Amino acid sequence: MSATIVVGTQWGDEGKAKVIDYLSENIDIIARYQGGANAGHTVKVGDETYIFHLIPSGILYPNTMCVIGNGVVLDPVAFEEEIEGLKKRGIDAIGRIRVSDACHIVLPVHRTIDSLREASAGGNKIGTTKRGIGICYADKTMRVGLRVGDLYGKLEERLKHILEMKNRELTEIYGEPAMEFQPLFDSLKAFAERIKPCVMNTSLYLNRELEAGKTVLLEGAQGTALDIDFGTYPYVTSSNTTTGGAISGSGISFQHINEVYGICKAYVTRVGEGPFPTELHGDEGEHLRKLGGEFGATTGRPRRCGWFDVELLRHAARVNGLTGLVLTKLDVLSDYETLPLGHAYRRDGKTLDAFPACGLDEIEVEYENMPGWNSDISGARSWNDLPENCKKYVEAIGKWTGVPVKFISVGPGRDQTIVL
Repeated sequence: MSATIVVGTQWGDEGKAKVIDYLSENIDIIARYQGGANAGHTVKVGDETYIFHLIPSGILYPNTMCVIGNGVVLDPVAFEEEIEGLKKRGIDAIGRIRVSDACHIVLPVHRTIDSLREASAGGNKIGTTKRGIGICYADKTMRVGLRVGDLYGKLEERLKHILEMKNRELTEIYGEPAMEFQPLFDSLKAFAERIKPCVMNTSLYLNRELEAGKTVLLEGAQGTALDIDFGTYPYVTSSNTTTGGAISGSGISFQHINEVYGICKAYVTRVGEGPFPTELHGDEGEHLRKLGGEFGATTGRPRRCGWFDVELLRHAARVNGLTGLVLTKLDVLSDYETLPLGHAYRRDGKTLDAFPACGLDEIEVEYENMPGWNSDISGARSWNDLPENCKKYVEAIGKWTGVPVKFISVGPGRDQTIVL
């Protein structure tokens, strides 16, 4: 009985999809446990590039089952577009997907209100992808959401109640037209019929499969610093991206968890608003952005870039119970002669003993300058293939965080992975 969790340790975009794809070869079931279609997970297989939003990237392996767990908010339009996109590329995914009947559904009205709220927030905007994710999670918490299971029950009654509330917000607060009931009702009924073979109690399914000896890999979206509880609130996502979210968002017991791999870039990026202690500005930031191709897979937004942040990773290790690190995009740093490694935070002249819940924009970072290797490492396939200064950089990250580095990625391809 073995389940592995893969979590992001920074502000998302750490390269989780490539790692999940790499690990999936020997996994029976991949389960997504939180987030929505705002996530963009990129996988490169040979000359082919795939971008996943809701469906776990393990779908690329023909014998792997994929689960969309109860902690995910499901956008019917995005889900079906992804299914159709895979079908056009020769992958018939629908037969290998299980959807939790407890998933909440992202409605068009959620997306509309998300955009309107961001547009009216002025200097207080969060920087959402405007895909309705946070609004859907808010309805879930307010206990007025629509779940996949409701599609096969009192859908008309539930939907009328939800639209009554949401239309009041649209018309009275934003002065926008109300959303019509019938077209939405009809589209949801049709969607329900198409996905009916996939819908089930996925918590029961996962636990039974684990007890039968199957292996499960749990994947999330975003990263620890965007967790609703442990991230840089309020500039966070609307769900728990951490290990706790994996358990509650999949419904499996913690007793099944064997490994928790923390995925981290060899540097740090974030999108949207919010504090970023090790951020590089101006030409320095733009240079690293171009080297790493740091633009959002879903939105195309340029990512903010900065040096590696050890304190952030220590926080992620503590919160998630990491058993190992996966260091990605190490090859991007091959251009540098010196690499500052942020290893401690200071505020008011004192070194902080932990990643702070508040006041992150007021801290100063202490750096240790590591020597760069200034050579291409994308062809490395073993630890011994790496330059000595590159090894020292990796070893320093393991030393400062207290978590062993178990995998290194030196490029987007499956074969560009070094196992330690």
